[in-house]
Amino acid sequence: MAKTREIKGRIKAVSNIQRITKTMQMIATARFQASQKRATAAKPFTQKIAELVGELAATAGNLSHPLLKKPEPAAGRDLLLVITSNRGLCGGYNANILRTAMGWIRQQGDRPFDLEVVGRKGLAYFRFAKVPVTTFHSQFTDKPAFEEVERLATQYMDAFTSGKYDSVNVVYMSFQSASRQTPIVLNLLPLRDPTAGVQGDGAGVGVEPGQVDYDFSPTPDELLAELLPMTVKTQLFQCFNEAVVGEQIARMVAMKAATDSAGKMRKELVRRFNRARQAAITTELSEIIAGAAALD
Repeated sequence: MAKTREIKGRIKAVSNIQRITKTMQMIATARFQASQKRATAAKPFTQKIAELVGELAATAGNLSHPLLKKPEPAAGRDLLLVITSNRGLCGGYNANILRTAMGWIRQQGDRPFDLEVVGRKGLAYFRFAKVPVTTFHSQFTDKPAFEEVERLATQYMDAFTSGKYDSVNVVYMSFQSASRQTPIVLNLLPLRDPTAGVQGDGAGVGVEPGQVDYDFSPTPDELLAELLPMTVKTQLFQCFNEAVVGEQIARMVAMKAATDSAGKMRKELVRRFNRARQAAITTELSEIIAGAAALD
């Protein structure tokens, strides 16, 4: 009888866990849909800014800007921003990002760098790994505001153009589709050659330099001075948006797996409970029959 009570208690506990994980799965699904809408809505603007910069640079000829080249003399120091989540229960999401970040750090060797982290999971990991964290950004939530990202991007551009860093890099979970997310290291600064995407490779507009004549007003240098900082800001904002999408997908998948596992465990416990109860009933019947036979 004690065994059936123990199994019954376990069935109740597993059922409660299943209800919790099912609820978390539904919440993650709703948040994924909302974050995916934000990410997909911002992506065309980000791509169009990059295309416009590429076409402008290719048409206007030799242009220079501090955001397009490393500082001279070299600073000898780089900056790495790692975007993780504030909460767990999202499968291997944080582990994959942190593994990619540690790979970048190992490649640095003895070269100095500053490490900035978004998300409490990343902060806890680097503290455990004894990797010094220069700055922890606690202001970002599941809905990153463009104003907050803009301020951060402006800080990075000011530090880069002042010669403090040779490069600014971002490690985050890149969103390709609902079934594929890849942790990558994005070289945010210096910006890549804007003419690299104008030859029809999919990143630019597919226009050969010189095919279209433009009359620039204001001058190309003034246009680039406005468009290049906007490119950095939109790229960083897209990183944050895709990171949130990847987190919600990972949590949705992890909670669905937990819910399915809890359902299978509950079925197995119910079978064990029925067997134990049947064994107890059989034992009681055997004792009754044996007692009646002893009285005869």
